[in-house]
Order: sequence, then structure tokens, then C-alpha cells
Amino acid sequence: MSGHSKWSNIKNKKEKTDAQRGKIFTKIGKEIAIAVRAGGPDPASNNKLRDAIAKAKSNNVPNDNIERAIKKASGADAVSYEEITYEGYGPSGVAVIVTTATDNRNRTGGEVRHFFDKYGGNLGQSGCVSFMFDDKGVIIIEKTNSIDEDALMEAALEAGAADFAGDEDVYEIYTELSDLSSVQDALANAGYPILSAEMDKIPQNYVTLTAEEDIKNMNLLLEHLDDNDDVQNVYHNWENCD
Repeated sequence: MSGHSKWSNIKNKKEKTDAQRGKIFTKIGKEIAIAVRAGGPDPASNNKLRDAIAKAKSNNVPNDNIERAIKKASGADAVSYEEITYEGYGPSGVAVIVTTATDNRNRTGGEVRHFFDKYGGNLGQSGCVSFMFDDKGVIIIEKTNSIDEDALMEAALEAGAADFAGDEDVYEIYTELSDLSSVQDALANAGYPILSAEMDKIPQNYVTLTAEEDIKNMNLLLEHLDDNDDVQNVYHNWENCD
């Protein structure tokens, strides 16, 4: 998993201003709405909703907000969001995947294309870069003095995890998508403090940018995509971009 850190992305989002955190709440609210419409309002029988609620809590979304989002999504007048994925290239061939949830396909597509064009990239056809990524589950566990790394690794692998990594602040545990919930449950039941558990797209290889203009444009592309209310997630294979 060299060059990739799910935690660095999560940490960057947590450190944003109140206004930007409001955007994060909006994005997670859409995830909850989509999950409710797909599988109902009960997280006990709706794994997608359960994962969305866990993500909301890891981003400090208040319980009242979560409950309101579920109730609103269950109503007859709930907004119906369409999930659309865009693929393309950033500066110097960086592969980029953008997942969105929108009530206006034309608006979202136009805005995403504008960002790619403005910051040295180009939007491509569906499938043009997705083959360069592997869909995995990623579980983030906070590093504390009470956690024995070897014991955690053993517990994760026994529960079905595929890979394990650690940095200064957290442990990152990688699973097949089908195993994410079961590994998460096993580690939570064992008392490990889970900060996040969600799907991620892991690049098979990475692109390093050296030109200052490319680095500037790539940062601006990611910043504008991330700030867009319709964009849910952005995945890319740019290495060393923190």
C-alpha cells in the first residue's frame, strides 16, 4: 500500500474549518439518504446505512443530525439522489475517479468537467482509469499505548483482513469489500477503538509530480472537487501529495 494513506485524507478533512465541516455533513447526509432509499431506515438490517452512520460519527456529525437525515430520507418527499462516477486524468496523467450524488446530472457533470479542464486535466470515458484501482475496505484504528501491535495484527488477520499497516498515529487495516463489515465487527467487539471503516479505491501504481505548475494544479483540482457539494469522494494515484 506504499504511497497511499486513507488516514491522511481523513485527517485533512477533520482539520478543516467549520464551514468546510458543514459541507462534509452535507455529503454524509446524502450517503445516509441513498442508503435509506436502497435498504430502509434500520441500520441493523441495512449494512450500507450502518456504514454511513459510522462514517458520520467518525466525522463528529451530531446524533440529532444523523437521526434527522434518516427521518428525512424515509419521508415521501425525500430528495432522490443519483450516484454518478466520473473518470479522467489530472496534470501529467494522474488518474482521478470522482464519485457524486446529485439531483441534477447536468449541473454536476458540467462542474466536474470544468474543474478538470481548468486545472490541467481532462475528463475521460467511463472505465478509462478505474482499472488502475482496486476496491478495498479500510479500517482505521487509533494508536494508543494500550494496543499491542502484534496482537492487533493477529486479530485482524484472523478476522479476515488482507493487509495491515501502521504510521505515527493510526493502524490501517485493509480488507476485501465483502469482508469489511465482519472484520470491523470482530475488532470492535474485541475493544479496539475504530476511527473509520469504509470502502476505498487503492491505486495499483502511483504518479509523482515534479513540476511546480503540475503540483499547484493538482492541489487546486482536488480542492475544488472536494469542496463541491455534489462530490462524495475523490480517488487518485498521486503519490506524496500530503
